Amino acid sequence: MKQRAIALGALLVAIVIGVVFLVVRGGGSKQVSVSKPKTATTTTRPAPPPVAPLTGLADPGGASRKRCAVTVKIDNTQAGHPKYGIEQADVVYEEVVEGGITRLAAIFNSQAPDRVGPVRSVRKTDQSIVWPIRGVFVYSGGAPYAIASISTAPVVQLDETRAGSMMFRDHSRYAPWNLYAHVDQMYAQCKDPAPPPLFTYRAAAAPVPGSPAASVRVGFLAGFAVTWNWDPASGTWKRFIFGAPEISAAGTQLAPKNVVVMVVPYVGGDPNHANLGAEAELTGTGTAYVFTAGQVVKGTWSRPDKSRPAQLLDAAGAPIRLTPGPTWVELPDVGYPVSITP
Repeated sequence: MKQRAIALGALLVAIVIGVVFLVVRGGGSKQVSVSKPKTATTTTRPAPPPVAPLTGLADPGGASRKRCAVTVKIDNTQAGHPKYGIEQADVVYEEVVEGGITRLAAIFNSQAPDRVGPVRSVRKTDQSIVWPIRGVFVYSGGAPYAIASISTAPVVQLDETRAGSMMFRDHSRYAPWNLYAHVDQMYAQCKDPAPPPLFTYRAAAAPVPGSPAASVRVGFLAGFAVTWNWDPASGTWKRFIFGAPEISAAGTQLAPKNVVVMVVPYVGGDPNHANLGAEAELTGTGTAYVFTAGQVVKGTWSRPDKSRPAQLLDAAGAPIRLTPGPTWVELPDVGYPVSITP
């Protein structure tokens, strides 16, 4: 009994000592608040929408980045008016053919019109135009030397025979100005990636380091001179040919955001047969005029080889930046006048 009492007393003493220790420790120290580490927060900006390579315009759906380019040879005579679908082209080249008349090479990528034309024949200049963009080349036929020329270019050729139902004749019009292409069906014919950009573009608010220009007249021969008038309201250059506005079959005047004039030599033609077989020499360098945002920038074009697009350079050697949107490229011979109205 005595031993039990001693043991119980010892236990009580131990409990008291422990309580005193805890009280003293707690009362003699400040409470420390342990804060949880802050979760790092990062602000992510939404990625900019895809940009169409041949216009510099936003392409939210990214269609232009998922398909190749389709280039269509289009008639440019009065008999071929009105043209179908050309107002939906990203880039159009206007080239000289035999007799001084002109013909068009319209490049489609960001849009897919159902009807484009009238489709006409190939010329030797075309292989140099399409070489860097590859894709599909659409034409009605051509002389053996012209077909041999386009066969050197890395493109899928679609003429009337190979196109099948992707081309059709409109029998309400006279041949040869009645052949049309279903461009929307032709993208599936090639496995090339999207074409590379042909131009550099400026931001919408960026100034243009040029001189004001109200219009430009490119003096193609044989009655094919073309005039482009600046329209501030729409921010476009409105096209006139054969003494009148050029209106597409859709009822709209052709009016791109940019007009590029590349002065080039035409070589290799037969002077005794209306310069038959002449070809624009699109490699090397030459004079260039860029009409954009109501301004003209005079500079040079430079293209060391045909596998790459031509560069447009200002007097200081810097790239000339275009306004995002469609562009027409004029290819007058070196002897043709280019008249600018300030």
